[in-house]
Amino acid sequence: MTDIRVREAWWESRWLLLALVLGFALPLAYPPIPPIVDLLGHMGRYRVELDVAHSPWLQHYYSYHWAAIGNLGVDALVKLLGPVLGLEPAVKLIVLAIPPLTVAGMLWVAREVHGRIPPSAFFALPFAYAHPFLFGFVNYALAMALALLAFGLWLRLGRLGRTRLRALLFVPISLIIFFCHTYGWGALGLLCFSAEAVRQHDRGIGWFRAGIKAALHALVLALPLVIMLAWRSETHGGGTHGWFNWAFKWAWLLTAFRDRWKVADIASVAVVPAVLMLAILHPKLTFSRNLAFSGLVLVAAFIVLPWTVFGSAYADMRLAPYMLAILLLAIRFREVVEPKLASALAIAGLAFCVLRVGVTTASLKLASDDQQAKLAALDHVPLGGRVISLVGYPCGNFWALPRNTHLGGMVIVRRQGFSNDQWTIEGANLMSLRYRAAGLFAADPSQMVRASDCRVTNNWTVDRALDELAKTRDRFDYLWLIDPPTFDPNRVAGMQPVWRDRGSILYRLNP
Repeated sequence: MTDIRVREAWWESRWLLLALVLGFALPLAYPPIPPIVDLLGHMGRYRVELDVAHSPWLQHYYSYHWAAIGNLGVDALVKLLGPVLGLEPAVKLIVLAIPPLTVAGMLWVAREVHGRIPPSAFFALPFAYAHPFLFGFVNYALAMALALLAFGLWLRLGRLGRTRLRALLFVPISLIIFFCHTYGWGALGLLCFSAEAVRQHDRGIGWFRAGIKAALHALVLALPLVIMLAWRSETHGGGTHGWFNWAFKWAWLLTAFRDRWKVADIASVAVVPAVLMLAILHPKLTFSRNLAFSGLVLVAAFIVLPWTVFGSAYADMRLAPYMLAILLLAIRFREVVEPKLASALAIAGLAFCVLRVGVTTASLKLASDDQQAKLAALDHVPLGGRVISLVGYPCGNFWALPRNTHLGGMVIVRRQGFSNDQWTIEGANLMSLRYRAAGLFAADPSQMVRASDCRVTNNWTVDRALDELAKTRDRFDYLWLIDPPTFDPNRVAGMQPVWRDRGSILYRLNP
């Protein structure tokens, strides 16, 4: 088969690739607000960012101070777009763009490494809607999307021998990705170093010298280290812990596609080892040494990373799906492309993309409809209202993502009020709490309550939360119960119901 015929393969059509990139925006096209777990809490912070300067209510509850920290991606874009589009449309536009950017980055990396788009690359694309993104780590997901695009540029300039230009460009690129999220910058560094080590080795240099030279080339990405050291020296946030928890690491692999339906999500994960084993065993298939080595470096990083870094949880979980995606992108034909096998892989990969996009679209529609119905409660909350939300949290093992745990953040977004769902880890974000009277209801996870018979350590039950609220009810205006577990109705005696729907109820605390 000639090179011309390979380049004209139907799965490499520009129209198909463009349709794939745009198609990954479909799951977020319908929801007015992307219903991903932590995002609604982040949106509360975005409202403070935009309006605290001229809102007396927000000034009473929160403060916001800009600083050079590695967790600013969506915050910075909201500051730019929010005043023009409005907060909610701006957030939707930004978050909707992340999966297509991720897919574009994956396709670019594959093309630079293989010289064409291998049909097996399609199996990696659904990781644009992996567990970390659906959990709401939007700054990290944006950073990883940009890191994949930057990695494609790094590979291209290296292939063309434009290393001086690459060095000049990647100083500002590294800063942009670092400020989006530190973890994305770290992943970019690992990818660039590993790819450069292979490039140097392929030029006839031994592995040790190749590693040294690759490290020198990757130094152009190191400027954020200075900023990070200054940032961490000025904060006293959470620690770093959870090293080598093998049960968790296995769980992060199984939950790489975690969304709503366990069978479908785990079956989708099972596709990954099946495709990798096919590449190992089939005589016509192999792996790019370049991307395979990058994938192995990410595997090593996944093993070494703890669960929590500087108080930011799920550090290793966030890397898992991108690690799997890089390994899938490494697959290629050994020499000559086998047309029947290539077409079969392309069809299967595209079917996998359509399946995951369809499942995710259906899941996000269900979540959005539920959230929009519940958000009608806020029509009964005045501006500046102090709202305690108590959201039912499952007991024991569960699969479907708890979409509504930060629904209370919309109190800040729409009513400029107080919500007990915000994060107060020093150095993790730029917003801090001023309303100290909130006491036990100052911040996350005070909004998440379990059933009283749930056997977990330090169980924050709905009855216990209601008892604590009764002691300080004069400090708050409303109680918003969102799909709560069964509780003693005597604990809400004297509260006035002002709205109820879909298992949720809003009480006025002091009628």
